[in-house]
Amino acid sequence: MERIYLPAILKGMFTTLKHFFRRTNTLSYPKEHREFAPVYRGWHVLKRDAQGRENCTACGLCAVACPAEAITMEAAEREKGEEHLYREEKYAAVYEINMLRCIFCGLCEEACPKEAIFLTDRIVPSDYVRQEFIFGKDMLVEGVEPEKRIDVTKRQRHIVEKKQASGV
Repeated sequence: MERIYLPAILKGMFTTLKHFFRRTNTLSYPKEHREFAPVYRGWHVLKRDAQGRENCTACGLCAVACPAEAITMEAAEREKGEEHLYREEKYAAVYEINMLRCIFCGLCEEACPKEAIFLTDRIVPSDYVRQEFIFGKDMLVEGVEPEKRIDVTKRQRHIVEKKQASGV
């Protein structure tokens, strides 16, 4: 009986039929979107306060905490008349994240004392050119208008709970 391989063929056909009638996991991507976990880490955003001023004070703790060394920044002093743009006397004149190096670990947002940087639920788009993956302030800072603000309340709650659990 084993010489004609009939039991093995029937067993394989049964497995094939069993999988044939299962529900597929494939999504039709542009039309359907997969739901992410509430703590998914995606595109970075530099937050603004309620008055529309940047929260980042260029302290550099996020760059120090980054294990991939993906964050670079240059600090500058706030000039007279720029009080409506920056919260503190010192601000990040240049803030860049190399998204090719970033491992999306979230240590930058945990290290930030001003809650200026968060990882959102947005997917970083792919591209063929490496230079376009160095995100500057033009791509990271959220808009001033309320409709251009990015909601990160789920991430904020997650970070606050994590800091409270560790006793920081």
